[in-house]
Amino acid sequence: MKNWRIEIKWGIIFVVAGLVWVALEKMLGLHSTRIDQQATLTNLFIIPAVVIYWLALKEKRTSLGGSISFKQAFISGLVITLVVTLFTPLQQYITQTLISPDYFKNVSAYAVETKMMTSEEAAGYFTLNNYIMQSLVFAPLAGVITSLLVGWLVSRKKKTA
Repeated sequence: MKNWRIEIKWGIIFVVAGLVWVALEKMLGLHSTRIDQQATLTNLFIIPAVVIYWLALKEKRTSLGGSISFKQAFISGLVITLVVTLFTPLQQYITQTLISPDYFKNVSAYAVETKMMTSEEAAGYFTLNNYIMQSLVFAPLAGVITSLLVGWLVSRKKKTA
């Protein structure tokens, strides 16, 4: 566990950043009056997500004496991804019950108004269980891709004298 302290710390930072992001979306009206913009603007979270992985892997590199192989960086990123994925159900629960309890009602109404879904389809799609399942698929997929990219960018070979 001690070997993974950095990854666990940054995984938790990632989860907290995700909750802060959702709270910001709610405050900006993206879960109510500007719900039509939410699906697009939520994708901007990729910026802080990549920054968090970059900072985490830089800290890992520093802890290893200033050099880290691509494999080490990638594995470190995968451990962060595992932490994030494990917290995903709790993160979704907090999001949908504490931060934005009206989100499903609002997004369902929007989907029906814009004829993207029928009322029945929206009721079945916009549920906590469905969002948890989607997140449990998306978090590891996005984490692997981010770990590959950032791992490649952060990797540094040992300097020889």
